[in-house]
Amino acid sequence: MITEIIALAVVVITVYLLIKQYETRMVLVGSGLIMCIVALNPMAGFDAFAKSMTSASLIQAICASMGFAYVMKYTTCDMHLVKALTGMMSRLGFFLIPAAVAITYFINIAIPSAAGCAAAVGATLIPLLIGSRVHPAIAGAAILTGTIGSLLSPGLSHNAFVANLYNEIMAGNEGYTKIEVMDLIKYHAPYSIALGAIGAVSLSVVALVRKEFRVQPVEGSASVEQGEKKEEVRTNFVYATAPFVPLILLMISSTTTWFGSVKMTVPAAMLIGVIYALVITRRSPTTMTKEFFKGMGGAYGDVLGIIIAASVFAAGLNASGLIESFIYFLTHHPEMARWGGTLGPFLMGVLTGSGDAASLAFNDTVTRHAMEFGYTIPDLGMAATMGGAMGRSMSPVSGVAIVCAGVAMVNPIELVKRTAPGVIVSLIFIALILL
Repeated sequence: MITEIIALAVVVITVYLLIKQYETRMVLVGSGLIMCIVALNPMAGFDAFAKSMTSASLIQAICASMGFAYVMKYTTCDMHLVKALTGMMSRLGFFLIPAAVAITYFINIAIPSAAGCAAAVGATLIPLLIGSRVHPAIAGAAILTGTIGSLLSPGLSHNAFVANLYNEIMAGNEGYTKIEVMDLIKYHAPYSIALGAIGAVSLSVVALVRKEFRVQPVEGSASVEQGEKKEEVRTNFVYATAPFVPLILLMISSTTTWFGSVKMTVPAAMLIGVIYALVITRRSPTTMTKEFFKGMGGAYGDVLGIIIAASVFAAGLNASGLIESFIYFLTHHPEMARWGGTLGPFLMGVLTGSGDAASLAFNDTVTRHAMEFGYTIPDLGMAATMGGAMGRSMSPVSGVAIVCAGVAMVNPIELVKRTAPGVIVSLIFIALILL
């Protein structure tokens, strides 16, 4: 009992430090090890650290995807994709708002980094929206709302994590069939697409209610600078196809027999995409190779680093007995799992600006027991992931909100005021429909 009380105090301190924006990995690893030491089982944390370092399926999918993203940035293929999709948008009138959400969502599948996607898309779309007399806060909120498209990306760490968790738990069970990342994406795609639609419709309603469409341009805003257009780079539509080559290959491989008995893997698809980009852009193969491996290294340190740190934190929760108590509570009150799995990561996402740590910790500890509450691992795992993503979309301290607010020249608080209604409706949808 004393151990659990101390562990609970450590969790409270952990949340406080994350809210204060201390380094996420440092906080999670430190907290996890402290709980393991208090439970007189320090090796549990070190073993969890070592095990997470060598998770093959996670490393392959996440590192290869990030390497490909770096190549897309180097070759400017991501920029041409944005320009290709925004070329005719100025004629859409009021429908420019949901169209901006939809295009951001679509591009975020190919560029799974929320902040990276917002920077690439926002630089073009936000001035276009403001120039069409959309309020700057609505313009920034449209891009922020669309940055949940990464839920459908094979490069999103959570997709690989939940698929890997399912295979780990279910292996050896009668009737078990291994689930690949694309299988999981196809499974939750209807729900993920619905979240994008809810966000687009909600933001459009907010713009109507607040009368923030057809507003007068504000002096000094991004709209005024439309008259001082920089030299336009002509859109190369061939370049614009490159970001979606891996996704198309993975979709074809998982839904048809075009490749015969060959099973397309995420690393293979990403490498083929890099080769395709090399052929069409004719950029330096040496530099492109350096960028690819630079992206892979960054992915291990930044993305997998959080997964590794979260596993140490989860080991501390397990060693202290907190998880056992929590599982006991949910087993006897299974109806609470639907709200715990969505509201927990959501609140952490709002407070810290990132739902990743909370979602990963929840999935590593609670989701592995999903069947005891009457849920499946994919359902509860993706509900937690979506809850964390919704929290990030309503957090004024998230990196993506700050990027969007910076381009729109408004306070991030103004953005999240406008995304809040759609986020709340989305949370209820996740809890009642997905779970």
